[in-house]
Amino acid sequence: QVQLVESGGGLVQAGGSLRLACAVSTRTFGSYVVGWFRQAPGKEREFVAAISWRSAGLYYADSVKGRFTISRDNAKNTVYLQMNSLKPEDTAVYYCAADASYYGSNWPEYDYWGQGTQVTVSS
Repeated sequence: QVQLVESGGGLVQAGGSLRLACAVSTRTFGSYVVGWFRQAPGKEREFVAAISWRSAGLYYADSVKGRFTISRDNAKNTVYLQMNSLKPEDTAVYYCAADASYYGSNWPEYDYWGQGTQVTVSS
């Protein structure tokens, strides 16, 4: 069983930065694609970014491209989401997800999910 735990959320002013972390408990972390998704109140879950097995592939939603950076540290079983130039519309619960075979933006394809961490950006 793969378990994911997010951390790093909080309250920040517009223009500020946060770094989210997703710790993944599995002996084969390098075998998993990890993605970040977010869900704002009353809205559908949306894709933010994904990173492939050996970091060869980085995939971003247009809404965060140039502001957010996804990275992974396979030695620490952790994926990070560095979020810069935050906007009020980035406010949401952020989830990380993992899958052994799917690399993409379609959230139902991911098998394992964390519990989420709240990010609030004030104007």
